[in-house]
Amino acid sequence: VQLQASGGGLVQAGGSLRLSCAASGNIFDVHDMGWYRQAPGEQRELVAQITRFGSTNYAEPVKGRFTISRDNAQFTIYLQMDTLKPEDTAVYYCKAGIVIGGGKNRPADYWGQGTQVTVSS
Repeated sequence: VQLQASGGGLVQAGGSLRLSCAASGNIFDVHDMGWYRQAPGEQRELVAQITRFGSTNYAEPVKGRFTISRDNAQFTIYLQMDTLKPEDTAVYYCKAGIVIGGGKNRPADYWGQGTQVTVSS
């Protein structure tokens, strides 16, 4: 199983980016999925989460600016980031709770490789 994240880049403050993260491999089911970020010298922090039923949760700094969504059929999540600020600069990681194989196991957490988002002032 692997998670492949994409969509990062360099953008000016006030701009937008859309991140994608697709899970692939021997997947039976995907439970909660989410985006985290880690700025230099900082701990990794939650940005947004979404359950397989579509319920969402956002960190306070991104509420009203970021939107998380998912395509269950494609095991993919997205993060639409609008009105970006320099403080959003970080490496963004996706995480998913995945049940593999025949579906008899509890979900295990898998992480993507990270994608750099840089917002210039």
